[in-house]
Amino acid sequence: MDIYHIWVNLRDSRRDLEFARAVDAYLGHLKSEGSLEGWRLTRRKLGFGPAELGEFHIQVFARDMGQLEQAFSRAATRAGEVERLHASVYSMVTDFRSALYRDFPDAVRAT
Repeated sequence: MDIYHIWVNLRDSRRDLEFARAVDAYLGHLKSEGSLEGWRLTRRKLGFGPAELGEFHIQVFARDMGQLEQAFSRAATRAGEVERLHASVYSMVTDFRSALYRDFPDAVRAT
């Protein structure tokens, strides 16, 4: 499993529930197309965490790099329903940070 991590802050923290709904709509759309396996949205609790990482953390789960590339390719079209859903998420965020991790040891690791 490849896990794409995203950390963000909101431009307007009063829109937190709207943001959660927008993430659910966007990533749910990509999942329904088979472009990802799932996702998780979490929020920093009690202010704990590195200052450079945002208050919100999104984990996007892909079975492999091919599926993750499919998700990125869908977003890169910047057209149609996927762009409308994507725009409703990215227009609310600031301080974007991301990272890519994998399960370890993974299936391709020689022993």
